[in-house]
Amino acid sequence: MKSISDYIRTIPDFPHEGIMFRDVTTLFNDARGFRMAVDMLLHPFAGRPIDRVAGLEARGFILGGAVAHQLGVGFIPVRKAGKLPHERISQDYTLEYGTATVEMHTDSFQPGESVLIVDDLLATGGTAEAGIKLIERMGGKIAGCAFVVDLPDLGGRARLEAMGVEVHSLCSYTGE
Repeated sequence: MKSISDYIRTIPDFPHEGIMFRDVTTLFNDARGFRMAVDMLLHPFAGRPIDRVAGLEARGFILGGAVAHQLGVGFIPVRKAGKLPHERISQDYTLEYGTATVEMHTDSFQPGESVLIVDDLLATGGTAEAGIKLIERMGGKIAGCAFVVDLPDLGGRARLEAMGVEVHSLCSYTGE
């Protein structure tokens, strides 16, 4: 039986030299692999009270939508700035060379609801931390974060766990 990492293509030197890019589109393209990933992402959280799933732009929309469907709950898109049409809340975060902003509609959930955050890859944790802060500022409770790929050498897992957030990943790549 294949593991999740068997479905992920590695592309050397993308987007620039020295980077080993983990391409999950090959996972999405395989029905069996995609189904396995969705099931494995939600498994640690099954049976817990989860009211919404938040997907981080952009591949987190694909995974988060599927996880929300399986859990029978609503989906929240956490988008790059300027993409949402209604009243929204924003959160800046730091990138390697600058800052970026993510946004969420202010009517995405009710205060006190539990939200699971889903994305394809955990690197430095900046985008996930911004999503956590958005949800918490609106009175939501973080059920946890689920990722397909973890790059632990970049410190994202430690960063999120230091915030008291449970982190689950399906595979990890170290030393690259």
